[in-house]
Amino acid sequence: MEQHQSLIVLVGPTACGKTSLSIKIAQHFDAEIISGDSMQVYRGMDIGTAKITQLEQDGIPHHMIDILSPLESFNVADFRIRSESLMKEIHNRNHIPMVVGGTGLYIDALLYPYSFPEETGCCPEIRRRLQAEYQEKGGAVLHRRLSILDPESATRIHPNDAHRLIRALEVIEQTGQPLRPMRQGKAERSLRPKTAILGLTMDRNLLYQRIEQRVDQMLDNGLVSEVQGLLNQGIPPEANSMQGIGYRQIVAYLNGELKLDEAIDLVKRDTRRFAKRQMTWFKRNQEIHWFDVGHYRVEGELLDDAIAYIAGRLKEV
Repeated sequence: MEQHQSLIVLVGPTACGKTSLSIKIAQHFDAEIISGDSMQVYRGMDIGTAKITQLEQDGIPHHMIDILSPLESFNVADFRIRSESLMKEIHNRNHIPMVVGGTGLYIDALLYPYSFPEETGCCPEIRRRLQAEYQEKGGAVLHRRLSILDPESATRIHPNDAHRLIRALEVIEQTGQPLRPMRQGKAERSLRPKTAILGLTMDRNLLYQRIEQRVDQMLDNGLVSEVQGLLNQGIPPEANSMQGIGYRQIVAYLNGELKLDEAIDLVKRDTRRFAKRQMTWFKRNQEIHWFDVGHYRVEGELLDDAIAYIAGRLKEV
């Protein structure tokens, strides 16, 4: 099979089983995995992001993991630039790149032609004014404004995330357009040839049960200690990285704003809501071939069907 320009993409909500399936698919197709997760880029944020371990990687090369300090910012434009470069390197090694993750915006930006309003140069005057307003009135005021001007971005940006909140409002004032990338044109087909896009889904009640079990396992594995360690290293609670689910709630507990059981309940609730948003996003894409995990009762059948689908797609010109 010709690897040049081939691409495998595996998406789905958190806790649906993408990681284990991706390893088996990568082994079959001699693929290298590019993480499509916006949080796994940060070093030292392992438990709360359910980051794959070296043992779990089983010898499969993984990219876009542990590449940044939690002090650094990372956005969809950064992801696309880095991932496109990685894909060329992987093809040059005669391997197939396989993008695995649940950050729908990142996946779409890699598959389709997007322009990025956020790449607009900053306006110091607007930024200073918004920063002063943030300091004077607080993030909640600016977040309410963003909710009116760009409801979609407001769902992704926490009121305490000063950097992203101010940047979103700054871009809107400069361009009259929301911060999120805008897909160019109306073509629904992926512009990349030989692309197989798979999605995993399952019964919502089962998914929510798995999410709660995962959160409990994170606590058992030391999530609180991980967050405390990040704070001890000087990572400020308002850093972009610390706004992730599981981190901001535990920070609130460590700061005495919540009891531990309250923080855990919020992590579970917010993760369930996040999974619902993920599915809403992915369901828009008609190119995704869906596999319902709950329909497979015999071990290996899901993998067999996934391999058959991918093989067929990668043969297409």
